[in-house]
Amino acid sequence: MTWKRVATALVLIPVVVGLVLFTPTWVVAIATAVITGLALWEYFALGEAIGHRAYRVWTIFSALLLVFQQSEYRGSWILFRFFPEQFPFTQANATLVTTIFSEMTLFFVFVLGLTFLTLFTRRPLVESLPSAGISSSAFLLIAFPLSFAVRLHGYWPQGPRLLLFALVLTWAADTTAYFVGRAIGKHALAPHLSPKKTWEGSIGSMVGSLIVGWAFSYWIKMPLGHLLAMAAIGNVAGQMGDLLESAYKRSAGVKDSGGLLPGHGGVLDRIDALILCIPVVWYYVVLVNPGVK
Repeated sequence: MTWKRVATALVLIPVVVGLVLFTPTWVVAIATAVITGLALWEYFALGEAIGHRAYRVWTIFSALLLVFQQSEYRGSWILFRFFPEQFPFTQANATLVTTIFSEMTLFFVFVLGLTFLTLFTRRPLVESLPSAGISSSAFLLIAFPLSFAVRLHGYWPQGPRLLLFALVLTWAADTTAYFVGRAIGKHALAPHLSPKKTWEGSIGSMVGSLIVGWAFSYWIKMPLGHLLAMAAIGNVAGQMGDLLESAYKRSAGVKDSGGLLPGHGGVLDRIDALILCIPVVWYYVVLVNPGVK
C-alpha cells in the first residue's frame, strides 16, 4: 500500500505544482472544476450507499458555475470587457451586474433548481428530503469551499505561491501524520470517526505544517509569524476536513470514497484536508492582511 501511495504522489505532485505555478488562473479554474466534479460524484456515491440519491446533474452544474464565479473571468468581467456599448461601466450597471453574478445569487438559483426538481420530478416523495439534503450538503461542504482555490490563485501578486503553500502544508501534514502515526501512534484521536488516527500523528502533522511555514518564508515575502500562523490554522482546518470526510465514509460504511488514486483511494480522500485549508488561508490573507509582497 505504501509504495502505491508514494508512486501516485510522485506522478501527481509535479503535475499539480506545474499547474499552480506556471498556468493562468483560468486553467486552474478548469482543473478545480474537474476535481470538484469528481469529488462530488464520489460524495453522491456515499449518499447512495445509505439510500439517498442526489440531484447529481443540477448540483454539479451549479458547482461549475460557482468555480467560474470565483475566477477573474466571472460574468460581470465578461460583460464589461466584451460588451462595453451594451453595458457601459457606470455605478448603476456595476451594482446590477455584480449582484446578478454574485455568490449569493448563485446560491439562490441553486435553491430554486432544487425546488423545481423536488416539485416536478417523478421521484417518490419519500426521496424528496434526502435528495435535497445530499445535494445541498455536497454543494455547501465540498463545492463551495473548494472553489476558493481559484480565488486564492488569482490573488495578486502572490496567489500561485499562496495556493502552493496551502497544498504543500496539507501534503506535509498528511505525510508526517501517516508515518508518525504508524511509528509511535498509540492514543486514538477520534476512534468513532477514524480508528487509525492518533494524537501522536496529529502532533506530527502540525510539526510538518510548521516546517513548511518556515520553509516558505524564504520564498513568500511575508513575516514569518504570519506564515507560521497560517500553517497552524491551516493544519487544524485540514485535520477537521479529514475527520469530516471520515465521518461521511463511516456513515456510508465504506473505507475509501473511491479507487481512482492507487494508495490514496478516491479524489475526495486526497483533497479532504484541502477543502477547509484553502479557504482558511484565503481568509487569513484577506482579513489579517499580513503584507504579501
